[in-house]
Amino acid sequence: MKFLLPLSLSLLTLLSFSPSAQAQTAPAVAQAATNGTATAQFKTSAVCDMCKARIEKSLAYEKGVQSAVLDVPTKVLTVTYRADKTTPAALRTAVQKTGYDADEFTADARAYNRLPDCCKKTNAVH
Repeated sequence: MKFLLPLSLSLLTLLSFSPSAQAQTAPAVAQAATNGTATAQFKTSAVCDMCKARIEKSLAYEKGVQSAVLDVPTKVLTVTYRADKTTPAALRTAVQKTGYDADEFTADARAYNRLPDCCKKTNAVH
């Protein structure tokens, strides 16, 4: 029991100085080598909290997604996912099929037309 504290402190110190903990592979996609998870960020056309709920719920059903968080004021969606289960391109497509733009790719027209009026990108920000 006494060896757990020094062991955990040394492990924490080792991890904090490792190059993989301080560097990212790309600005939009960062991958953690230890547990196989990666993070991707997309600029969306979301305008309200209903958009936030819709996008986060939609991505929760995507294979490999561990979390999806949309920051409505900046319109940036941050997705943590398993790199062996999905790709940023597949996640971007899932956002588009929900009816929202993802980076420079426009939303699926049919899905966009099904959005409530408050969620249309032509609507003023709430």
